[in-house]
Amino acid sequence: MIRKPIVTGQFYPAESKELEKQIKDSFMHKMGPGRIPSKSRKGKIMAVIAPHAGYIFSGPATAWAYREIAESLFADVYIIIGPNHTGFGSSSISYKDYETPLGVVKTDEKMAKLIAKGTDLVDDGHSHMNEHSVEVQIPFLQFACRDRIEDLRIVPIVLSGDIDCAKLGRDIKKIIEKSKKNAVIIVSSDMTHFGWNYGYIPFDKDIKENLYKMDKETIELIEKSKHKEFENRLDAIKGTVCGRWPISMLLNAIKAKDIKLLKYYTSADIMGDYTNAVGYAAIVFK
Repeated sequence: MIRKPIVTGQFYPAESKELEKQIKDSFMHKMGPGRIPSKSRKGKIMAVIAPHAGYIFSGPATAWAYREIAESLFADVYIIIGPNHTGFGSSSISYKDYETPLGVVKTDEKMAKLIAKGTDLVDDGHSHMNEHSVEVQIPFLQFACRDRIEDLRIVPIVLSGDIDCAKLGRDIKKIIEKSKKNAVIIVSSDMTHFGWNYGYIPFDKDIKENLYKMDKETIELIEKSKHKEFENRLDAIKGTVCGRWPISMLLNAIKAKDIKLLKYYTSADIMGDYTNAVGYAAIVFK
């Protein structure tokens, strides 16, 4: 079965040529890497964190993460883990293939079933039906893997606060190791959501400086792989990092030698208005 796209024409263009152009423009944007990824695949990465807003806002940051994917060894499977924004369903896995204007990406059903069997995730279609956090990653993944598009396989997962993310991370780590597959985890998350639109105004002066500082301190905990401190900090500041559960899971699932922030900016840097702003970070794990 195929999961049809739900945010075409909203988060990204509905027509394939326009979509490919916007992805290329994201790479070439002044906030982006400044070049289209080469076809030279060298080295291995374990994971990336990439944002999932409309491409006009977060696309350049997302491009930084997918440059790493495009220029590293092609993975047997890309496990895409996003937050559940809708509130429908449970933390769950999907066996459906995902369609975008660039075509259909097949789910590695065997790997998905291994993960379902070995974790507390359930197969709940309600969680994926109207959730954009996984979908928005896929066109960038298709572009980054266009040299191996027929071999591209994913496992889509959405998480909410109803699951023990530390346990889930440990369980997924064991499953990946047992499968002997080269698996790359893609965590879909924006950073702090600030302003009346998000019900979060921890400061009302020097907004840009304070927002950058707030996200910098959170990102530093990710770079140091301190999952408990990361969770405690978000609890303490009532943080609005929407992918906190996927990030927490990731920090328990892998032990990377090198975790690096590639790019950070906010939607306000694009719009020029800090009344409401969302932080975007691209982070690679090697």
